[in-house]
Amino acid sequence: MLRSMYSGIGGMKNFQVKLDVIGNNIANVNTYGYKKGRTTFKDLVSQQIAGASAPSDTKGGVNPKQVGLGSQLGSIDTIHTQGSLQTTGRPLDLGISGDGFFIVNDGINNFFTRAGNFYMDENGTLVNSDGLLVQGNQGNDPADDVLADTLGEIVIPKTAQSFSIGSDGKVTFIENGELLVAGQILIAKFPNTGGLDKVGDNLYQETSNSGSSDGDDSGTIDINDFNIPGTGGAGSLVSGALEMSNVDLSEEFTDMIVAQRGFQANTRIITTSDEILQELVNLKR
Repeated sequence: MLRSMYSGIGGMKNFQVKLDVIGNNIANVNTYGYKKGRTTFKDLVSQQIAGASAPSDTKGGVNPKQVGLGSQLGSIDTIHTQGSLQTTGRPLDLGISGDGFFIVNDGINNFFTRAGNFYMDENGTLVNSDGLLVQGNQGNDPADDVLADTLGEIVIPKTAQSFSIGSDGKVTFIENGELLVAGQILIAKFPNTGGLDKVGDNLYQETSNSGSSDGDDSGTIDINDFNIPGTGGAGSLVSGALEMSNVDLSEEFTDMIVAQRGFQANTRIITTSDEILQELVNLKR
């Protein structure tokens, strides 16, 4: 069989994956905190027809002769560029201006997200839209404005008359005319954000290639593993705003056209190879 036919099949598969990634990007164009994906290709092994030869006293050198056998998927990258911040005016909507992720917990594991649309449950606990607990430096007794230096959920008392969240993540509230601290939202930073694993629901999970938020592999998680917003290279918080998706529709539609034409070109390779094989079969009548 012709090598070009198998090259065309491999190219079709690769462009199908590229279209899948583009489709997912477009579907999440209005998803808060979404980070777009990107597909890269690389060439497959090349068949050696003749090797290279060095120049001699009477003859120059000869380059190798190789026939490529198609392409393969190189990577599917997550592009963690900053999305634009959209003002909402809602005090529990938080955007991160800079690097880092919010930390949420399901009672067992920590997850990380850029989506800052948070809520308060019946007990005044800060949660995300799925009820996962927002993690930070817990406050001490409500009558005290000193932080407890303990990682956990943040609770705003039901008796609070008003509350606000500062750019440093500190959650303050007014009770009986006195300004008190409920806790401080913390930010997680990773050496390799591209290595984080998408687990759905706008959440990421730490992997062996993302590195740890504390910069080591000790396995113990405490308050020192995370950053106060605006320190240690972590971004600051913007209250009353949400980070939009970093998907650029014009770029995605352009990539879609390129992928579509690439897919069509590879199908043409297959039909042309088929016509050549048909001519070979018809040599004997």
